[in-house]
Amino acid sequence: MIGFVLFGIFVILMLIGTPIGVAMGLAAVISIALANLDTMWFGLLAVPQNFYASLGKYPLLALPMFILVGTIFDRSGVASRLVNLAIAVLGRGPGVLPVVAIIVAMLLGGISGSGPATAAAVGGVMIVAMSRAGYPKPFSASVIGASAAIDILIPPSIALIIYSILVPGASVPAMFAAGMLPGILFGLALMVPAFFLSRWHGMGKAEAHLSKPPFWASLREASWGLAAPVLILGGMRAGLFTPTEAAVVAVFYGLFVGMVIYRTIRINDLFSILRDSAELSAIVLIIVALAGVFAYSLSTLSLIDPITKAIVGSGLGEYGVLILILILLVGVGMVLDGVSIFLIFVPLLIPVAMFYEWDLVWFGVILTMMVAIGQFTPPIAVNLMVACRIANVRIEDTTRWVLWMLLAACFVLLILVVFPEIATWLPSVLGY
Repeated sequence: MIGFVLFGIFVILMLIGTPIGVAMGLAAVISIALANLDTMWFGLLAVPQNFYASLGKYPLLALPMFILVGTIFDRSGVASRLVNLAIAVLGRGPGVLPVVAIIVAMLLGGISGSGPATAAAVGGVMIVAMSRAGYPKPFSASVIGASAAIDILIPPSIALIIYSILVPGASVPAMFAAGMLPGILFGLALMVPAFFLSRWHGMGKAEAHLSKPPFWASLREASWGLAAPVLILGGMRAGLFTPTEAAVVAVFYGLFVGMVIYRTIRINDLFSILRDSAELSAIVLIIVALAGVFAYSLSTLSLIDPITKAIVGSGLGEYGVLILILILLVGVGMVLDGVSIFLIFVPLLIPVAMFYEWDLVWFGVILTMMVAIGQFTPPIAVNLMVACRIANVRIEDTTRWVLWMLLAACFVLLILVVFPEIATWLPSVLGY
């Protein structure tokens, strides 16, 4: 009965537009109070304790730092320099600019780990360039929205950090390594429909007549941005610093590049950069803390075991349950952001994964890829919404193009389900 109260209050609050963190917190507090009517105040003392305990985790320090890194590199102009380098390498011609947008999004994913930040950075540069070359804005927004979703797979990834905190058996370095190959495959798969749709529909005809940037000058300008992922991931692999320390190093490196090398960030800009990053970090961390209270209520009210038993006892079998989970995540991914999905569903799904003895690192990559797909699946797709806002088009106008991107992403997901080694090979080779 209390379980229906918990989820019922949560769903009702969500339907009336209550912020996700507040909905989880209120539903948990009311359920805990109702379950402990005789000792209500004693039971409610667990709320602040779990609120604090959810935040008092060392790996979480990396989260606001990587958010700050994304903001700094967004303001520093790294995206435009990476675009020039990609064009200098690939040349000009119909279908090339969409591929360039995907490559640049993948490179920025190795810096910030935030899909919306990458959608804003790449979209601000590429949508104008693609429009000038003759690509329809809805198509450009679709490419940007889909390519930005790769960022939560390619390390450093905020989503992978959240997962590793929720699942002690999956360390941050292991998750970072596991996301690398699937992220690259994801990007390559998106390039196929982006390129062939451009050719098939005669888009970008004016692109071949645009000038091509000089290679060496473009490489020199972009080298500072290209060095960032090497610094972050290479430093962690060499044992020079932990993921949390790597985030701090990346912040200072980004400030050095923006203020000294490119000189696109001034002293006066620092306040707005820190303010924007602090606001976004506060939102995410409050959701994390309230989700900790929500998870505590699930555990205290003994709701996880019945849910687990209901799923594994459904008669669907191992692969049937996996398909059910994937369908569920696609549905919630259309209306919830990735962090919220992880915080709500991972505590419920990990016991199922352990029952079937699924590799928790592989399972984390599967969940992350589903969240990535949800980030550009209408009606509420955060990356696609950012790209549409920049392109000044309606999200409905992108549907005919986004569907092809979704098919490509689902193909990669199928490969990852059939061949788990794609996710587990690199962590095992690196000793994680």
